[in-house]
This record gives sequence, C-alpha cells and structure tokens, in this order.
Amino acid sequence: MRSKKSLLLEQKTLNWDTAGLMAGVDEAGRGPLAGPVVAAAVILDDLQPIAGLNDSKKLSAKRRERLFDEIRARALCFSIAEATVQEIDQFNILQATMLAMKRAVEGLRLKPQMVLVDGNRLPTLDILAEAIVQGDALVPAISAASILAKVHRDRLCEEMHGRYPVYGFDQHKGYGTAQHLAALQVHGPADCHRMTFAPVARSVR
Repeated sequence: MRSKKSLLLEQKTLNWDTAGLMAGVDEAGRGPLAGPVVAAAVILDDLQPIAGLNDSKKLSAKRRERLFDEIRARALCFSIAEATVQEIDQFNILQATMLAMKRAVEGLRLKPQMVLVDGNRLPTLDILAEAIVQGDALVPAISAASILAKVHRDRLCEEMHGRYPVYGFDQHKGYGTAQHLAALQVHGPADCHRMTFAPVARSVR
C-alpha cells in the first residue's frame, strides 16, 4: 500500500492544473422540503460561446432544457453533484449545500485555477475561489452552472413524483406550497422529505 506522500508526489508529476481555467458554481434546491440539494460546476469554452445564458430562475423551463443540452455539448467540462436528504438532515442545509458544491468542483475533468461561486458563502476548496452575489445573472459560467443544477434537480423531482404522486412534486418541485403542505398533513412525510425542516417535522404522526 502506497503512502499518502507517494500518492501526492505521483499526482504532482501529472500536472493537473490547466492555466487560466475558471469554473462557475451554483446550486439548486436549498429551500424545498424534499429531495437532495444539487450543485453544478462548469468551465465554459471561450471558443464556443453560448447565447442566452442567465440566472436559471429568469428562464422558461423550455429554454432551460435547451440550454442544458447546449452547455453539456459546448462546455470544456462540467460536473453535477448532490447532497442527499440524509446529509441535509445530518449537517443542515447550508453545510449540505457547501458539500454538494465541493463535490461538483472536485468532479470536474479539468482543474480550474479559479472558482466563482454564486452567493456569499464558499465551500472548502483547495483552489482560489470568490463568492459573487447574484453571480448567476452576472457571470456566464455561473449562469451555466445554475441551469445545469436547476434542470437536473427538476428531473429528480419528476422521478420523485413517479414514486410518490400524492405530493405533487412535478408541480411544486418540493417547495412548501399549500398543495404540498396539505398532502403532508394527510399522508405524512415520505423518505424523500427533509425531516429537520419544520413543516415536515410538524407532519410526523
């Protein structure tokens, strides 16, 4: 079994760093009462610009779907990662979000020199990083990450709806709408619900 020191020396000879690459990072799903929180990291290709990138919340679902495919096809690399419902309940939603972001960055095929993260908090990384408030509307790579995370999570909610149709996940995507809260009162929570979130905790029989 090789020592950690020898592994580090081996990695250094492989030249992981690629000069000048910048990754944008964003998340989707901090507020919902169910499902994982999702983060994405994207390194765009300057030679293949993508028109129409914006904060995913400002785009129609159809437009997000089209951009999702275009980003995946044209970006230099991208990574989508999750923190599970169990991790959200164990660590709290903020720490789980940071964990998903860290996983997304570490999942990139290329290692960036700089990471720009939407918001005002940064995950723990071994790369230079900066938090940018409203970065999903200001930085194209963050916009791209916002779109990947949102579409991926929406698709997860469609899958949850298939397993638990009584909650209406296909409509509210896990958020605490009147429909969702009423279903919780009638049926109680499912295993995809975040038990530490107050509306869910109150519905436990």
